[in-house]
Amino acid sequence: MDGQVRNDIAEMMSEIGRAARAAGRALAKASTADKNKALNAAAAAIRANTGTIKAENAKDMAAARAKNLTPALMDRLELNDSRISAMAKGLEEIAALADPVGQVMAEWTRPNGLVIQRVRTPLGVIGIIYESRPNVTADAGGLCLKAGNACILRGGSESFHSSQAILKCLQEGLRAANIPPAAIQMVPTTDRAAVGEMLTMTKYIDVIVPRGGQSLVDRVMRDSRVPTFQHLTGLCHTYIHAKADPAKARRIVLNAKMRRTGICGATETLLVDEAVAASILPAILDDLAKAGCELRGDATVQKLDARVKAAHAEDWDTEYLDAILSVKTVKDIDGALAHIVAHGSEHTEAIITEDQSAAERFMDGLDSAIVMHNASTQFADGGEFGMGAEIGIATGKMHARGPVGVEQLTTFKYKVRGDGQVRS
Repeated sequence: MDGQVRNDIAEMMSEIGRAARAAGRALAKASTADKNKALNAAAAAIRANTGTIKAENAKDMAAARAKNLTPALMDRLELNDSRISAMAKGLEEIAALADPVGQVMAEWTRPNGLVIQRVRTPLGVIGIIYESRPNVTADAGGLCLKAGNACILRGGSESFHSSQAILKCLQEGLRAANIPPAAIQMVPTTDRAAVGEMLTMTKYIDVIVPRGGQSLVDRVMRDSRVPTFQHLTGLCHTYIHAKADPAKARRIVLNAKMRRTGICGATETLLVDEAVAASILPAILDDLAKAGCELRGDATVQKLDARVKAAHAEDWDTEYLDAILSVKTVKDIDGALAHIVAHGSEHTEAIITEDQSAAERFMDGLDSAIVMHNASTQFADGGEFGMGAEIGIATGKMHARGPVGVEQLTTFKYKVRGDGQVRS
């Protein structure tokens, strides 16, 4: 890269960082009423500008078609009336949530009379790096706003025009509530050098949240000097136990794979107990094939349906984000657990069974961020958890885990109140 271009990007990012830090200090003091006013005004602006957002999205969709992006990635990128309406509704739902800032998490009194409180506070400035889904712009901006954090958004180049249109609506909401527009900013270039700058901006950014494919997450985890919320691949599993209800299993598996194949909560591997494979799997495989899903399975599964291709070793480690499903038979619940531990990404796993003890053993035996019983893995979503929305599903062990909503975007401090106590 030309040295002057590199310097220009570095200076641009520093200016964005300085503005975010100043706006973050103002936002941290904003009242709940003002934050909610900004969120609701932003939602109204999104609805009022539906036509503009769709027009900008059309530019992104045309460029994506020219690049021959997969149907799943095109689906992640597309904004239609219902998805734009859902973005606006999501902001209104965030506004309706309790404000986490200032919440007293715990309180106690020491023998010497000191009263100690643990109180939620904003993290500060959050950098969010994401790929093709433009709705993340609204979700991330809204959640950070509610939690009192300024944010710097860096969306994928595929969604650049769509995200810029959404950003204008968010900043319109901020202005309506007299909150500095710099509280929500977006990197105004698709140059990847800007990402490199974000990862070193320890003076201005307190946390980095990567949301995207393995290559993006790997780069952030490798190069970031800023603390990160780890969001690895969504290699999710659904396991059909020997005591599963066949009708329930059929309904859940089809939804878990095919409702939206490009989201991180989509099931990528189906595990089935050997004892019930012949009785339960044929109808499920037929449903999936008719819905356009490519099936890859072990020898036992292949014998049940001629449309099933042979699965290879790499299939068990692949997040397809597409209409492809790997299917494997296991001896029992121990086999299912062993497979998930060996090949999973600790994102979301589900068991289908009418045996409550087996369900509890499955959920207790895994260290994934989300474990489910008799439910589609597509529910791995902050909105479905009642969080209004989420920035991503954190799979790391530190600070946030699972859906990252408003509470997870706060830290805490201790308030200590005394009456003249001194330490002996």
